[in-house]
Amino acid sequence: MLIVRAPVRISFGGGGSDLPAYYENHGGIVVSTTINKYIYVMVREGSFGGVQIISADYRQFDRLDPLGRDWCWGSDLALPRAVLRRFGITKGIDIFLASEIPPGTGLGSSGAVAVAMIKALSEWTGQEMSRDEIAELACQIEIEDMCMPVGKQDQYAATYGGLNTILFSRDSTKVIPVECSRYMRETLESHLLLFFTGHSRKSSTILHKQRESSGQDGSVTVKAIGELKDVAVRMLGFLRDGVTFDYFGQLLHEAWEYKKLMASGITTPGIDIIYDLARTLGALGGKITGAGGGGHLMLFASPVHHPTITGALEDVGLRRLHFKFDMEGVKVC
Repeated sequence: MLIVRAPVRISFGGGGSDLPAYYENHGGIVVSTTINKYIYVMVREGSFGGVQIISADYRQFDRLDPLGRDWCWGSDLALPRAVLRRFGITKGIDIFLASEIPPGTGLGSSGAVAVAMIKALSEWTGQEMSRDEIAELACQIEIEDMCMPVGKQDQYAATYGGLNTILFSRDSTKVIPVECSRYMRETLESHLLLFFTGHSRKSSTILHKQRESSGQDGSVTVKAIGELKDVAVRMLGFLRDGVTFDYFGQLLHEAWEYKKLMASGITTPGIDIIYDLARTLGALGGKITGAGGGGHLMLFASPVHHPTITGALEDVGLRRLHFKFDMEGVKVC
């Protein structure tokens, strides 16, 4: 049996600039890190003539006959099927999918699924692929084959791992590790909290609106993304040269205010109440991860405030997700 894992991610600044509709005209920059919560893909020789896909998260079992018929693009397993199709695999393989976080919760899980599947199938079939090739193929499958309104940061983050700057242009995507000391990275990690709001969501509705407005010069969305890119640049400057961590928290708050302008549905009255509560208890900034509307709430606060914030948010129904940064990216276990 072959086992591959790929990490999910949290992003700090520049979100939205990884959408092709935006970066092909304006360029994009995202600052993000992967965390030690993983998507797992397990592959073994098939137990019957065709292909079997078993998903623990969706509690689904799909069986495809040896001729590759019955491909269903509308199901929850459409993404792993799309990867199989790219590799031309129609028989002789069983695939089991599992993750440490619920799907649709803003941590880039679909991109990590695509990356883990590609790495697993490339290893299984003996096709050597570079990290760039894995990430780019994952993007092509989601954006081109499946017509998903997603950007490119999740796939590259899951492939490379670590705390990175990711630059997007019409011609290329570049992953550059953030230049900062180990002390700075570990202190940043110690200041972050992550809470599951209890609500997963389909990001496509929000992202469809965002993608449409991202291609309209002068739109509120384009202006907001430009501000988010500026915040990302300032975050990089702080991580390289910063002294007081309060400034990074203030940058996260500023980024959240801009992000809410990008599309309707990114926040909700309930999310705003919870975020404001956390701010009164010592959080300096934060955001809903991913497209918004639900999923995980990331907060930045001095560790001295973590117990109070955690207690208050768990009292109103949120659940804290403890994590560390991942520095490895996709790998065979």
